[in-house]
Amino acid sequence: MNEPLEKFEPRMVAGAGADIFVRVGGDGPPLLLLHGYPQTHVMWHRLAPVLARHFRLVIADLRGYGRSSMPQNDRDNRVYSKRAMAADLVAVMTALGHERFAVAGHDRGGRVGYRMALDVPAVVERLAVLDIIPTYDMWTGMDGKLALKVYHWPFLAQAPPMPERLIESDTRFYLDWTLASWTKSGDLACFDEAALAAYRTAFAAPGRVHAACNDYRAGATFDLAADREDKSTGRRIACPTLVLWGTGGIPSEAADSLAIWQSWCDTVEGRAIDSGHFLAEENPSETAAALIPFFSGRA
Repeated sequence: MNEPLEKFEPRMVAGAGADIFVRVGGDGPPLLLLHGYPQTHVMWHRLAPVLARHFRLVIADLRGYGRSSMPQNDRDNRVYSKRAMAADLVAVMTALGHERFAVAGHDRGGRVGYRMALDVPAVVERLAVLDIIPTYDMWTGMDGKLALKVYHWPFLAQAPPMPERLIESDTRFYLDWTLASWTKSGDLACFDEAALAAYRTAFAAPGRVHAACNDYRAGATFDLAADREDKSTGRRIACPTLVLWGTGGIPSEAADSLAIWQSWCDTVEGRAIDSGHFLAEENPSETAAALIPFFSGRA
């Protein structure tokens, strides 16, 4: 079985405390693509060939995920914060010769993208976030209905080794259940078999469940505090921002996604995509049709 995205050049690049695996390819202005939980860079395999006709793609595994390194966490969860992950990717893009670039992030990758736009606004030209609302709004606006949809937020954030022990008892079941439950159809039909195999292999690799739990521990602590500080000081995302969400995605259980992002961004636009949480795999054509004009400055 061929590995998804194998036509894109593999590279291991030093980040800001972690070694980051990327695949690189395409022609045009630079565009950084960031994945979410519980996936890897492979989630972009349907969109990347289309986007590569317009942009120079850097498709990354976040620290702790896929083939990127897994630094040891610290007491305040800074090591797995979105601030630390954003710093990794800024270092990677600089090493690849890109001082300014666009960013598209799904799920956790969207959180890294918007944190980068807040922390290092000079480097982010345009930002697209797929099927998320900010961490601050997730935690502060969580009601019973949303909590059932995103039970994994408080579960994965529990102290080790409780969530790790439970998940590692049957990683394939947990991964498949999680992926299926977030699709619009409620099953795995939308996923390419090679991509699904890649997710299963990466998720089951030693240390990866622990690293992903640390990501969510950071989300409940360091990341929430960083968002709260930005809210209190009035810091906003200055670059043009595109918000896309699935009609059956995770933000569909929350308040108006676009209205929430308007409170964070100077310039924002967005719309729903006919899909569940996994826009890039459930509806790649409609997702590409939204991303390409936006990143080309034609939106």
